[in-house]
Amino acid sequence: MLEKEGDFGIFVIGGGPGDPELITLKGYRVLKRAEVILYDNLINKELLEIAPKDCKMVYVGKQPYGNYTPQEVIHELIKEYTQTHRVVVRLKGGDPFIFGRGFEEVLFAEKHGIPAHYIPGISSMQASGFSGIPLTHRGVSESMWIITGTKKDGSLSNDLRCAINSAATVVIYMGMKKLAEIAGVYKDAGLGGMPAAIIQHASLPQQKKVVCRAEDLPAAAARGGLTYPAIVIVGEVVGIKGAA
Repeated sequence: MLEKEGDFGIFVIGGGPGDPELITLKGYRVLKRAEVILYDNLINKELLEIAPKDCKMVYVGKQPYGNYTPQEVIHELIKEYTQTHRVVVRLKGGDPFIFGRGFEEVLFAEKHGIPAHYIPGISSMQASGFSGIPLTHRGVSESMWIITGTKKDGSLSNDLRCAINSAATVVIYMGMKKLAEIAGVYKDAGLGGMPAAIIQHASLPQQKKVVCRAEDLPAAAARGGLTYPAIVIVGEVVGIKGAA
């Protein structure tokens, strides 16, 4: 896999957590010379304005629990457009290598002899700082678990049961339809009172956040009108600012 910016091929770029100013400078430079952009549902559309006027924009988004573009179709589009254009961008929300399937696209490109370039994005979980929630804090949390709330088969990851046995901060992606199960895991472990938060649109003006106990996650989400996409954070770090 190529690591340098390079001249041509497929560029898998992380668009960051929503605020268009949070894209990397390297990502910005590649967008400035993009000829085709295959973009996701979660990217900020303002990022598309960085590209040249004649750049071809192709929507390949996957709406949570709704309409989606099959991954196989995205792969074929990568193959098709890299045969006729030098700079093809695959623009994804957050960081493509954190529950983003970006590595699958890199592997597909390499298998077909297409130069592949990865440009990381700021992950969605790092935007929790805008809500006053750090992911680690000295003397409180020395590590973190990043868990998918919905596996390929639709089930909640068993890793959550391992994670709650540590003092680590637990960050759950794609967990909004699993809030009752998540709350149940904490309650069953006697940790229902653990501080928890749900954050939606963390880096944007329309940010929504609720802070509650782990056992109250479903009720808090309903009360606050939060839906997907959002991240769930459980751990003592959630309550630091309020306790200070």
